[in-house]
Amino acid sequence: MPSLPRPADLIHTGIPEFDDILGGGLPPARVYLLHGIPGSGKTTLSLQFLIEGVRNGEKVLYVTLSETRDELTAVAQSHGMSIDGIEIYELIAQDRDLDPDNQYVMFQPSEVELNVTTREILEAVDRIQPKRVVIDSLSEIKLLAQNALRFRRQVLSLKQFFAGRDCTVFFLDDKTAAGEEDLQLESIAHGVISLDQLSPEYGAERRRLKITKLRGQRYRGGYHDFNIVRGGLAVFPRIIAGEHSAKREVSVLKSGVPQMDALVGGGIESGTSVLLLGPAGVGKSTLSIQYAVEAANRGEASVIFAFDERIETMFQRADGLGLPLRAHVASGLIEVRAIDPAELSPGEFAHSVRTSVERDDGKDARIVIIDSLNGYMNAMPEERFLTAQLHELLTYLGHRGVVTFLVVAQHGLLGLSMSTAIDTSYLADTVILFRYFEARGQVRQLISVLKKRNGRHERSLREFSLSDNGIGIGDPLDRFQGVLTGTPVFSGSDDELVARPDVFNG
Repeated sequence: MPSLPRPADLIHTGIPEFDDILGGGLPPARVYLLHGIPGSGKTTLSLQFLIEGVRNGEKVLYVTLSETRDELTAVAQSHGMSIDGIEIYELIAQDRDLDPDNQYVMFQPSEVELNVTTREILEAVDRIQPKRVVIDSLSEIKLLAQNALRFRRQVLSLKQFFAGRDCTVFFLDDKTAAGEEDLQLESIAHGVISLDQLSPEYGAERRRLKITKLRGQRYRGGYHDFNIVRGGLAVFPRIIAGEHSAKREVSVLKSGVPQMDALVGGGIESGTSVLLLGPAGVGKSTLSIQYAVEAANRGEASVIFAFDERIETMFQRADGLGLPLRAHVASGLIEVRAIDPAELSPGEFAHSVRTSVERDDGKDARIVIIDSLNGYMNAMPEERFLTAQLHELLTYLGHRGVVTFLVVAQHGLLGLSMSTAIDTSYLADTVILFRYFEARGQVRQLISVLKKRNGRHERSLREFSLSDNGIGIGDPLDRFQGVLTGTPVFSGSDDELVARPDVFNG
C-alpha cells in the first residue's frame, strides 16, 4: 500500500497561501482538475504553477487548445510575469481549417480530430518530458468527443498516460457543460480545485476558491476568498481559530483615564473583545483611540480599521482632543487602514487583520479597532454568515492575546427610541454603553459598563465629556432616575445636578 506524501514530498504551487490551504502543497505525479467559469482565474493560477516549476529547474509544458501563445504572453505580461522556460504547445484552429474543402463530410470530428488532438498532446509530452503540465482546456476535447462516454474514456486514457511519467498535471475546465460530465471529471481526478466568481449588486466582483477533493491529504475545507492582482492570485485562507490556540500570559490594558479604568474594574484583560455601543458622535471612536494612544505611550502596537471615516478627519479630531495620534502613526506604533468596503471581501478583511497582528518586525499589535462594525456589515449585505466569520475572527484575536474594540453606532439619538441594526453584544466580552441625555437645557453624554465576562465592573452611570484636554468622566449620576430614557428626573440639590466639565478628571 503506497504511503501518504510527506510535507517534504509535496510540490508548491507558487502561491504560499494556497499551499497553506492545500496542507503544504500538492502530492506530485497526480492529475488535478481546475475548473471555474471564464474569468475566474484558471489561466493565471496555472501560469503561477508552471513558473514555480521553472524556478525549481523543472521542465514545464502548457498545452493550449483555445488560446494562442500571444494571448498567454499578454496575460503573463499584465501580471509582470516572465514565461521564459515554459514550453507552450498550441493546438488551435489554423487558417486552413476554415477552408470548406478541409471540412469533414463522411466522418464525425470525434472520429478523426479527437484522435489527432490526443496523439499530438502525447507526442509533445514524450518529446519534452515535463515535470508539470497544464492542458487548457478540456472543454475543447469535450466538444470533439460529442458524447459523455467517449469523453470520459479519452480523459481516462490521458490520466493513464501521465500515471507512469512522474508528471503533475492540471486539467482546466470552464464549466461550459455543467452537470453529470463535471461529476465524471471530478471522479477521475486525484484532486479538484473550484474557482468561483460572484457579482454583487454593488461593488467589484468577488472571487473565491474551494478544494472539493484531495485524496490522501488533509486540507483546509470551505471557501477561501481571493483576488486577481498584478503578480497573480492573492489568496486569503479562511481563519480557523483553533489552529492558533496557545496559552498566553494574561495582562491588563489601561486607558490612561483612571475613572475609565475604575468603570471596567481596573482595566481590560488581554485577549478579550469590547463592544462600544451608542449613537453617532457620542465619543465611541475617541475612547478606542484613547486606548490605542495609551498603549503606544508604553511602546505597544495597535491597528485601526476605519470603515466610516477618512484618516485625515480622524487625525484632526484627535488633534482637537490633544491625543498624539499623528505622532504614533508616524512612529509605526499605530497603523491606520482606511477600508473601501465596496472593494473588500470578508476573507480579505480577515487576512488584513491577521497580517497586521502578526507583524514581520515582531511587534505584534496588542489592540485592533474595527470602526465601525456597521460599515463592515452594511458594506456586504449579500454576504451570508458574516456574524459567524466575525466570531471566528474574534476568537482568533483572543488566542493571540489581542484586545479588540468593536464600534457600533445605534439608530436614533435620545431615549428609548434607540435601536441597533447589528446585535453582536453576545459576541463581545465587555459592552460599554454611551448615551445622550438632557439636563438643564443641555445635551450631555454618559457612559456605563453593561457587561464584563472577565471579572467585576462598576455598574454606575457616569457623565462623559470630550474637551481640549481629552476625555473627562464625572462622578456617578446617583441623584438621577431614568437617565437612559434621555429625560431624567433629578432628586438632589442644584449644586449636585451634574459635575461641571472643568472639575472632570483625566
